[in-house]
Amino acid sequence: MSARSTTRGFQPLRDLPTVLWLVLLVLVVLAHRDLPAPRWLMLHVLLLGAATHAILVWSQYFSFALLRTKQTGSDRLRQTWRLALSNAGAAIVVIGVPLGIWPLTAAGASLLIIAVAWHGASLVARLRGALAGRFGRTVRFYVAAAAFLIVGAGLGTWLAAGATGADSGRLMLSHALINLLGWVGLTVAGTLVTLWPTMLRTRADEHAGPSAARALPVLALAAAVAAIGAALGAAGVLAVGLFGYAAGLGLIAVGMARAARATPPRSFAAGSAGMAVLWGVGSLLVLATSALASWSTGAGFAAVQDAVDAVVPFVAAGLVVQVLTGALSYLVPVVLGGGPTPVRTGTRALDRGAALRIATANAALVVCALPVSSLMRVVASVLYLIAAGSFLPLLVIAMRAQRRAKRAQGSVGAPGAAAAPSGARPDAGSEAGPATQRRRGPIAPEGERPPGQRAGQAVAGLLAVVLAVVIAAAVQPQDLGLTAASPGAASAAVPAAPASAPVQTVAVVAADMRFTPSRIDVPAGTRLVIELTNADAELEHDLVLDTGVRSPRLAPGEHATIDLGIVTADIEAWCSVIGHRQMGMTLAIVAVGAEDAPHHDRAAGATGTDASEAGADAVYDPSAEPAHDFRARSAELPPLPAANGPVTHRATLTVTEQVIEVAPGVRQNLWTFGGTAPGPTLHGRVGDRFEITLVNDGTIGHSIDFHAGALAPDEPMRTIRPGEQLTYTFTAERAGIWMYHCATMPMSAHIANGMIGAVVIEPDGLPPVDRSYLLVQSELYLGPQGGEVDVEQLSTGLPDIVAFNGYARQYEHAPLPARVGERVRVWVLDAGVARPTSFHVVGGQFDTTWAEGAYLLDARDGGDGGSQALALQPAQGGFVELEFPEAGSYPFLSHVSIDADRGAQGIFGVTE
Repeated sequence: MSARSTTRGFQPLRDLPTVLWLVLLVLVVLAHRDLPAPRWLMLHVLLLGAATHAILVWSQYFSFALLRTKQTGSDRLRQTWRLALSNAGAAIVVIGVPLGIWPLTAAGASLLIIAVAWHGASLVARLRGALAGRFGRTVRFYVAAAAFLIVGAGLGTWLAAGATGADSGRLMLSHALINLLGWVGLTVAGTLVTLWPTMLRTRADEHAGPSAARALPVLALAAAVAAIGAALGAAGVLAVGLFGYAAGLGLIAVGMARAARATPPRSFAAGSAGMAVLWGVGSLLVLATSALASWSTGAGFAAVQDAVDAVVPFVAAGLVVQVLTGALSYLVPVVLGGGPTPVRTGTRALDRGAALRIATANAALVVCALPVSSLMRVVASVLYLIAAGSFLPLLVIAMRAQRRAKRAQGSVGAPGAAAAPSGARPDAGSEAGPATQRRRGPIAPEGERPPGQRAGQAVAGLLAVVLAVVIAAAVQPQDLGLTAASPGAASAAVPAAPASAPVQTVAVVAADMRFTPSRIDVPAGTRLVIELTNADAELEHDLVLDTGVRSPRLAPGEHATIDLGIVTADIEAWCSVIGHRQMGMTLAIVAVGAEDAPHHDRAAGATGTDASEAGADAVYDPSAEPAHDFRARSAELPPLPAANGPVTHRATLTVTEQVIEVAPGVRQNLWTFGGTAPGPTLHGRVGDRFEITLVNDGTIGHSIDFHAGALAPDEPMRTIRPGEQLTYTFTAERAGIWMYHCATMPMSAHIANGMIGAVVIEPDGLPPVDRSYLLVQSELYLGPQGGEVDVEQLSTGLPDIVAFNGYARQYEHAPLPARVGERVRVWVLDAGVARPTSFHVVGGQFDTTWAEGAYLLDARDGGDGGSQALALQPAQGGFVELEFPEAGSYPFLSHVSIDADRGAQGIFGVTE
C-alpha cells in the first residue's frame, strides 16, 4: 500500500470538526457561568464532540494502514456520511440536554448511535476481508469501543428523559464509565500500541502486539464489570472492574515503557500523550481505591460518586485533551503530507514551546487536584486553558507553514513522510515496509533542541504555576494557613467502630435553608453515616456536629460522606455558614433507646457561626481614642465626570475579607466591596449607564443588588461562588441616593458585615455648592475581636455600634471642614440593617431638604421655612443643605439619640 492510498491531504469534513469542537470547548469554558448545565456541557463538547469525531476519523485511518487494505472512493463517501451523522447528532444532543428538550436529545442520540454502529460494522467487515498482521489485531479495540458507545449513548438518552430516584445517580455513573472506559479508554489503548513508538521514532516492542491481543478481553470485561457494579451500587464489584481494567492497561504499558526507555519522549506529541497516560492511570487507581475503601468500610456508595465527580474533570483535561492534542500534533502534518521537508515544517510549528506547554498544563492540573482555595483553582485553570488552548493557534500556523513548504517545492499531493502508524522500524520486522522506511527519522524538531533548552522550558512552566499560586496566596493568605485558622476547621477524630456494630446510612439534603430530613432517629450503639448533598442552586453549605465532626464546605451539587461513628447520645448539628443556623439549618440526631445518656458537650471549635465564637469579645468604648496614625475615611462626594450627555461608568468591585478597625481598638473581619466598608461610592447623572463587574475573592458566595437600577434580579443579582465574577449593567433612570448591598441569604448578616455602598444620582438642575459630603449610616453587631458579625445579636436589632462611613465617631477625631458662609450639601444614606436615622446638625438649620427623589424644602423657592432633621428609614436616602453662620464646632448626629451614643455622630469644624 502506498502512502497516497490513505493520505489525501486536507479534507474539511474529516479534519475541521475536531478543531471546531475544541474551539467551542474553549468558548464554553470561558462562558460557563452563563450557560445551563455547564459541567455537563464542557464534558460532552469534549467527549461527545471532539473526541468522538477524532476517534471515528483516525480509527478508520489506522484500520486501513494496519490491515494493509486500500481506501476506495466509496469508502471515503461512506466515511463522510458517518461523520456528518455523528457530528449532527452530537450537536443536537449538546443543545437538547441543557435545554431539557428530550425529543431533540433522543433524535441526536439516534443519529450518533447509527453513525457509530455503521462505523463498527465497517471495521468488522474490513477485519474479515484482510489478513491481520502483527498489529492488525489492534483494530479489534475500535470495534469493542464502538459497541460500548452504543450502549452508553442509549443509557444516557434514557437518563436524559428524566430518570429520577435512588438509581439515577448510579446509572449516571455507569453511563460515565461505559463511555470513558469503553469508548475512549479502549480507543486510546489500542491506538497507543502502534502510535506511541511511532511518535518516539523507535521500534515497537516485539511483545507489544501479542500483549495488546491479551489485554483487549481483559479491558472489555473489566469495563463491563465496572459499569454493572456502578449501576447496582455495588462498590466491591466496581472495585474489581476498575482494578481489572488497570491490570489490562498494565499489559500494554510494559511495551510503552520499553519503547520510552529506548527513546525518551522529546516532541510535544509524545510528551503530551505520555502525560495523558499518567493522568488516565492515576485517575483510574484513585477511583478503584475509593471503591475498595467504600466497600470495605461500608461507608456507602455516595463516597464513590463523590470520587467520580472529583476525578472526571481530570480524566477529561489530563487524559482526553492531552492525548487528543498530542496525537493530532503528530498525525495532522503526516496527513497533510507533501514530503519530508513540508512534514518537518508542520511538525516543527506544532512543537513550539513543547516542554513549556506540557509543564504548565500538568503543573496547573496538579494544583487543581490539591485541596486549595477557589481562587488558586481558578488561577491554575486559566494557566491550563492557556497552555492547552495554545494548540489551536499553533495548528493553524502549522497547516499554513506546511502548505507554503509544499508549494515551494512543487510537491502538492506528494506522499506524507509517515503514512502508516506501525510504530516499528523495517529492521524490526515492521509490516509497514517501504512506507516506514520513508518515515524513518525525518521529523524531530523538539528532539533537535538541546536538552538544556527543553529543561529550561519545563522549569519556566513550573515556575509560572508556582508564581501564580504564590500571588493567589498573598491575596488570600488564609488559604495556605498563613492566618489564624477558624476554630473547628478540622473534623474531630472519629473513634474506630467495632466491626460488628450495625451501620445506618442516611441521605441528607441541604437546600432552601433547611436540612431534609431535619431529624434522624438512630438506635443507640449504631454507627451513623450521613451522605450529605448540597441541592441549593447558589449557596454553599456544610454540616457541623457538636461532637466536633464536620463536613467540608460544599458547593452547589457537591456531596460528602460524614462518618459519625457509634451514636450513644443525642447530637445537634447545623450549617456553620454565617447566619444559616439562625435561619433554620439545624439537624437533630436522636439516640433511640439510650438510657439517661447525657447530651454531647459542644466540642471546642465546633461553632454555629463559623468564626464568630473565636477569640475574646470585641467591646466598643465610646471614650477610647484612636491610634496616633489614625486617618478618617474621606467623606467628600467624588466629583461628577465632565460630560455633555450620558456617560458610561465602569468599575470592578472585588469582594474581599479584611480585618478592619471599626472603632478605636475594635477590629472585625468584614466582607467588603473593593476593600472598604461601605464600598466605593458611584456618582452619576440621570441617563448614565453603569457597567459594574463583581469579582468574588471571598470564601463564601456573595451577590450585589443595585437599587439605582430597575431590572429583573434573576441573573445580575444571583449569588456567585468564590473565584467567579459577573457583570451587572443598569441605566440610572431616576435621581436619588441609592443603596447597593449583597443580597445573598441571610441578607441581614451580609449587610451587617460590611457589604453596603451608595450610588448618588443627581437630579437635573441640581445647583453647585461649595462642599458636598456623603455619610452612610450603618450598624455593627460585634463578633469576637477579629471575627465576624454576631448573628445572634443581629436578630435582636440592637447594634453595638452605629457609625457614619464605617467607623464610630471618626469625624469627631477628624472633623469635616467648612467655612463660614459656604454652602454645604450633605448626602445621607441609611444602610441599616435595622435602625432608622434622623440626621441633625447641632447649631445648624437646613434651608433645603431632599428625600427619596423629592424636595421637602427648597431654598430657591424663597420661603422662610427651615428643617431641623432629615428622617430616613433603612435603605432610604436624601440630602440637606445649610450655611454655617459663624466659626465653631457643629456636631452632627442621628437624633435617634441612643444611636448617637453608639457612634453615629461627628463634627463640622467651621472656620472663618
